[in-house]
Amino acid sequence: MKRVTLALALASTAALTLTACSTGAATPAATGTPSISGSTITVYNAQHEELTQAWADEFTKETGVTVTLRNGSDSELGNQIIAEGAASPADVFLTENSPAMSLVENAGLFADVDADTLAQVPTAYKPSTGKWTGIAARSTVLVYNPSLISESELPASLLDLADASFKGKWAASPSGADFQAIVSALLQEKGKDATLAWLTAMKENSTAYKGNSTVMKAVNAGQVPVGVIYHYYWFIDQAGTKENSANTALHYFKNQDPGAFVSVSGGGVLKSSKNQAAAQAFLKFITGKAGQGILQTGASLEYPVGSDVTPNPALPSLDSLDAPTIDPSTLNSSEVTDLMTQAGLL
Repeated sequence: MKRVTLALALASTAALTLTACSTGAATPAATGTPSISGSTITVYNAQHEELTQAWADEFTKETGVTVTLRNGSDSELGNQIIAEGAASPADVFLTENSPAMSLVENAGLFADVDADTLAQVPTAYKPSTGKWTGIAARSTVLVYNPSLISESELPASLLDLADASFKGKWAASPSGADFQAIVSALLQEKGKDATLAWLTAMKENSTAYKGNSTVMKAVNAGQVPVGVIYHYYWFIDQAGTKENSANTALHYFKNQDPGAFVSVSGGGVLKSSKNQAAAQAFLKFITGKAGQGILQTGASLEYPVGSDVTPNPALPSLDSLDAPTIDPSTLNSSEVTDLMTQAGLL
């Protein structure tokens, strides 16, 4: 009787095994990879809302993960994450510029980015620490009005704008995170004393506007000959009505000048996230071919940085910009705002 019972048990086990195999569907436990479908992640988003919404929609379509966006500015959301600490409801943090990423990283609040995700992004567009990664990029440019200043009269370097000959001839948006990221690069490249001297001269020489688009409009309207902005403001307007850029052209400093700085937009997963697998998958998607393809074909006209995706054909290649090599994790937003305050710009 014992032999019969044992035989029946073995036969039953074999039948169950064959039935499971015949379905051809492995369970998450069998593969060792937990399912993320049905999860929800919260993204603190300082990137363009339209761009991140496109990323979120496609990611949800592919994975079944719901993405909730909480939109704000780089510094606003970065400081909010620090204030919330381990209790932050954020799973992922995305920025337009990297200094806010460094702020959160230095507070020890980021988890390590998955190796597969980091492998999708070249070294130039991610921090050496591996605590977050680049997701997009934008180039510093000089927008100018050829009817007010000839190409031969343009400054050879961003530093030349400190010269008295440019007094009243240029504009920027000192209160914006974009311009402060450019100053961060200047600080990293030239040091504190040179940066403060340049900012002090900027206070005397430049006109302050609120926002890069307002700077470009002022140059276009002939209010000021040149302005320091990021490239995509001009290219977006050129792709549309050109009403705010028709009278302007772009100048690229190149030569690894601080004015050729390429700012890296960042993405990181919070250490406190209760949805680590889904959060890491979202970051991997953004830097993968599908996510970077949205940058290539979308309306934001920023640069893709991952998975060998080329930029929109209207843009010059990143390699052609001859930007300075800067580890984005070294850019310091706090010291920059202190120096800008000292110079009377904030």
